[in-house]
Formats: sequence, C-alpha cells, structure tokens
Amino acid sequence: MVYDFVIIGGGIAGLSVGSRLCNFGSVCVLESEDVIGYHASGRSAAMFLENYGNDIVVELNKASAQYHKAGGYLSDRGLMSLARAQDKEVFLNELDDLALTQISIEEASKLLPIINKKTVKYASFLKEAPEIDTDKVLQDFAKNIRRNQGVINTKAKAKKISKTSKSWQVSTELGIYEGTVLINAAGSWVDEIAAMAEVVPLNFTPMRRSIARVPAPDSDTGKFPMTHGAGDRWYAKPDAGAWLISPCEEELMFPHDAYADDIILAEGIDRYVEMMNHKITKMHTNWAGLRTFSPDRALVIGFDNSVENFFWFAGQGGYGFQTAPAASLLASELILNKSISFSKDLVKGLSPSRFY
Repeated sequence: MVYDFVIIGGGIAGLSVGSRLCNFGSVCVLESEDVIGYHASGRSAAMFLENYGNDIVVELNKASAQYHKAGGYLSDRGLMSLARAQDKEVFLNELDDLALTQISIEEASKLLPIINKKTVKYASFLKEAPEIDTDKVLQDFAKNIRRNQGVINTKAKAKKISKTSKSWQVSTELGIYEGTVLINAAGSWVDEIAAMAEVVPLNFTPMRRSIARVPAPDSDTGKFPMTHGAGDRWYAKPDAGAWLISPCEEELMFPHDAYADDIILAEGIDRYVEMMNHKITKMHTNWAGLRTFSPDRALVIGFDNSVENFFWFAGQGGYGFQTAPAASLLASELILNKSISFSKDLVKGLSPSRFY
C-alpha cells in the first residue's frame, strides 16, 4: 500500500500532525520504540505557559490555548518564581518575560509554605499557568488516527530511506512502508532521518534535562504551584503524591535514550534545598529527556526546499505539548496546500528555508 502520508516519529509531533492529516488521506506513523511517546514526549514538565519561549513560540502557544481548554486537557496549577538577593536582576527580567506578578514573601508562603524565608528575598506568581494532561493529549491524537483508519506501528525503526519518482520508501524492522509525503517528526533524530533521506540536515541540538522524583514535603502538596528558581536554577512541582525536582540543565547530547546525570541532579537539588525547608533523604527514581532545538530555538515546520515531498516537523524543544494544536494545524495546512490560518510572518519564521 502507498500511504498518502508516512510520518517518522510517534511522539507529540508525529501524532498531532497525523491526527490532523488522517481526515484527508491515509496515514502511517512509524515509531522506533515499543510504545508511543517514549522519549521527550513521555518526560514533559506538563505545563502550559503561554509566554514561555521566543516570540514565534509564544504565538503558537496562544493559538493553541483554546484547543487545550476545550478539550479538557488543562487543570489549575500556577507558576511561582523565587529568587535570592543576588538573583534580583534576572528575577525582574522574568516578570515581563513570563507575565508574572511580584508578590510578598508572606503571600508566597501562603501558596507554598515550605519557602525558606531566610534565603528567598523575592517572589512572583502567575495564577493562569495550568498543568497539561499530556498523556490524554497524546492518546487522543493516537485514537483519532486509528479511528480514521490510520496506522501506528511501534518497533518500526527506520533503517533505510529511498525516493522513487512518485513516493518515499522507508525500510524498517517490520518491513517497507511507502508514502507520497514523508514527514520528519523524529524528535532528536530528525537530522539523522534527513541524512538517511539524502536531505541536508538543519543542525538541531538535543539538550538533556534531568528530573528527580523524591518524597513530597510534609504538607498538602496537591495544590502547590510549579515553582522555579529565578534564572532557571531549578524547578519543582507536585507529581501524584511525590515531588519532582529538575536542575534545569541544558547539556548538549547526541540522540539517544537519555538518562539523568547524578552529579547534575545533586547540584540542582542543592540549589533547591537552599531555598526550601524541605529535607531530601532519598530519591524514588530519576530520568532525563532530550529537548531538541533548531539553531534559533523556534520550531521548524515546512517542506524542504531542495527535496520534493520531504516535510520538516521538528525542533519542538520544551514546547511540544504547548504548541501541538496550532503547530499541527499549520503543518497540515501546508502539506495539504490549504488556506493558512496563521500570519505570513509566523509561517516564514517557522519555515526550514530560514536556514538556507
């Protein structure tokens, strides 16, 4: 069978665009792992922050908000930023960047009683910072693909990609899949997939971010906000009765199944403990994800200029779930040559041609 669309990558990128396209043609999603959403998509911070990212990313965030709200994917959480005396400048800059409102330490302590008032000198808060049910988002996209006779194949790692005059052929461990349009949504592996297809890579950078899951503070943490140390020194948030702490590192990596660095985790936890009355004596587990960025840290959405019917849907970075509704809509409109719902500047700012 020749599919209309073959998508390499079964994370939030591949499944969201597949869900958009399955109403207009046959879709086949190829995922190398045993399950969908295994890599970065399964290791998300799961927050919807409209002002998180550069201007282009923020525009996609805002365009995605109604989809997330209407779908029931959002729940109240809130975002708090805390700073030491020496962090004042970066703290004040973040007020504007993230649309935070400065509050007193006393007000902050009511929202987060574990704050160490001896070290924390500045605080800010954003109530409109909900949590995303990332699993529901992912599974709903997958269900829609299957509902429309689309195929999602796991354990289907691309081994070879070739192009005929009419289609693309992707050789995998399960067999050969053929499609008219090849969509590269392979996360950290997008440049490798491009090279395999004899398309010039765009120099994406996979950056590791580690997370530790530890016992929660001795408080009712269910309504605690996600909290970060100004300047991205760490972040923490509740997680099903436990507590997540990340050192917020960006460590350049090669594409692989990422794992946390114990030393980096320890340093991040130390920075967190400095500002919190929360003694951490053990760790339940830890993991890491690769947040993959383009050179200008905006997504890449569009057909390659030099190779016919090769479509880039890549560089989600830390914004994959936030931007998925709008980004996938734009991708589908470009692929189907439909009327575009977004500004020309946005389309240009996301196009792979900006790197040529």
